[in-house]
Amino acid sequence: MTNANPHRLFRGGAAPAALPARGGIGLKPEHYQYILDTRPAIGFFEVHAENYMVAGGPFHHYLERIRADTPLSIHGVGLSIGGDGPLDEAHLDRLAVLLARYRPESFSEHLAWSSHGGAFFNDLLPAPYNAGTLARVCAHIDRVQERLGRSMLLENPATYVEFEASTMAETDFISEVVGRTGCGLLLDVNNLYVSCINHHRDARAYLRALPLAAVGEIHLAGHAREVDAAGAPMLIDSHDAPVAREVWDLYAYAISLTGPQPTLIERDNDIPEFPVLAAEARQAEIVMARHAKLEAAA
Repeated sequence: MTNANPHRLFRGGAAPAALPARGGIGLKPEHYQYILDTRPAIGFFEVHAENYMVAGGPFHHYLERIRADTPLSIHGVGLSIGGDGPLDEAHLDRLAVLLARYRPESFSEHLAWSSHGGAFFNDLLPAPYNAGTLARVCAHIDRVQERLGRSMLLENPATYVEFEASTMAETDFISEVVGRTGCGLLLDVNNLYVSCINHHRDARAYLRALPLAAVGEIHLAGHAREVDAAGAPMLIDSHDAPVAREVWDLYAYAISLTGPQPTLIERDNDIPEFPVLAAEARQAEIVMARHAKLEAAA
């Protein structure tokens, strides 16, 4: 099975060109010069939007040169899509300038909130899944897509608590958002695994319940393993370790359902040498090639 609609089309705008169905890596300053010196065969790079919301400086110097050769995904972490207040229009304006400058093949944000009452929190916080949150999230996504003139991808969260105020399953909530706004889904397989372990759910059943036809990109990352106050396992989406074997297995299952997808290796802490991350990106491509071979033989 292949995904025939990697970028859903919201009303009034055009879908960007899709990222290639290959392995990608989060672009880090530690690797700028290595990339320019070696020109590695990477499917795409991804950057966090907020790191580039200035007019000039070294980050732009390197990104402009790297972007000239390689497809680009821009991933936002500060729009507070799930917040109960209005969007920060100044932040959205800066984001629009950045996307116009680099014209990335993909833009994504989180189903989370990070600001309240004018204060910004350096975290991605969960929201209750109910009618009120659904209306706000859809209104926020509609505004983002209208301002940017393009469709966006929404990432499923990693969560550690759930709300008594929730009246919808997370998968139903995400499906409703995708259906109402025409946005796509950034399927974070590590987030999915972390949340399902923390809330004692079947990860494969959760995956099947998502709107998989809307997937436009996949994220893979490492996590930390701890225990909660009751002694039960609790996983933390830490982005500081290699992708776990269980997440690779779940990724292979996801690819069997969606077909090959642009797949990012996320590493934001304890960053290794570039070839280490490149090897993980190649592993994602091996999984996708194995699926394609099975499909061709069927």
